Amino acid sequence: MSVPESTPDVLGLVLREVSFTSAAYRWIEMGAPFRLVFDRPGLRGVHLIAAGACELVLADGSVTPLTAGDTVILPRGDDHELRSGRAAIATSGFELAARTAGVRLRGGGPTSSASSTDSGTTIVCGAFIAGDPDHPALRGMPRVIHVPGKDGSPPAWLAPYVEVLRQEAFDAGPGSDVVMARLSDALIARALRESGGLTDHPGWLAGLRDPHLGPVLGSIHAEPARPWTLATLAAAAGLSRTAFAARFAAVVGEPPMHYLRSLRLHHAKRLLRDERLTVAAVAARVGYGSDVAFAATFRRVVGVPPAEWRRRPPETPEPGPA
Repeated sequence: MSVPESTPDVLGLVLREVSFTSAAYRWIEMGAPFRLVFDRPGLRGVHLIAAGACELVLADGSVTPLTAGDTVILPRGDDHELRSGRAAIATSGFELAARTAGVRLRGGGPTSSASSTDSGTTIVCGAFIAGDPDHPALRGMPRVIHVPGKDGSPPAWLAPYVEVLRQEAFDAGPGSDVVMARLSDALIARALRESGGLTDHPGWLAGLRDPHLGPVLGSIHAEPARPWTLATLAAAAGLSRTAFAARFAAVVGEPPMHYLRSLRLHHAKRLLRDERLTVAAVAARVGYGSDVAFAATFRRVVGVPPAEWRRRPPETPEPGPA
């Protein structure tokens, strides 16, 4: 079994499946000292440091120093804060946005002005949601994607996005929220595309840049119901089964058949929401030749039989301001 000559766009496929959608975007000027907290469930953050410097701090205590030109994205929705100095009181990014009209916000200590940012930090803060927050691809993303700037400016590919976002923040007009949301969507997609060389975190993003695994991932995502086996996947990668299995587990972070099973069961969950499809029909559509085998696998992994799972009300993400 060979990989098609035209390898599918895995990133495009995954982004369509996950359905990242911008929820809000704000231009924030913070005077030092400050602690700006982002802990709204369901929201994933993106922060561009337009001027000044600060630190990104995760709940586990890990710290990433940031300076002008840097961009960080938290695709898995981890709680985090941006801080500068030793502020005793934390400010909620959500509450700051909720109580301030418009897209330009100020907070922290002695706040910088639009013309002089030496005493503070200017941050373009965005938030987005995953329309499909349980998609297995999300766990294959790093907790933090850090795109470093150069000489105080964003990389050349990112600079145009930041400039247009700045213009919208300082000269907002009709439809500004829509413009900023679409820019944010494009920025996130582009940052994820560029992040292959920026992270060593095991996952499908790392797998995309592997010459053997990238085409295989494309084929799996394009045709998850195809009768893949370890042997056919290894052949598609041009490797022996042993070498392929070891390489896939090391780079992607899980065995290949486990990755395929997760993807199939995720698609099955979406199909089970369609009451017109029987469990047997869902099993066939995701690559199981036997509905009994499908039901047994589903129950072992998910914890309940398919018929019981489909009766549960779907969970929906909670959008809101950044």
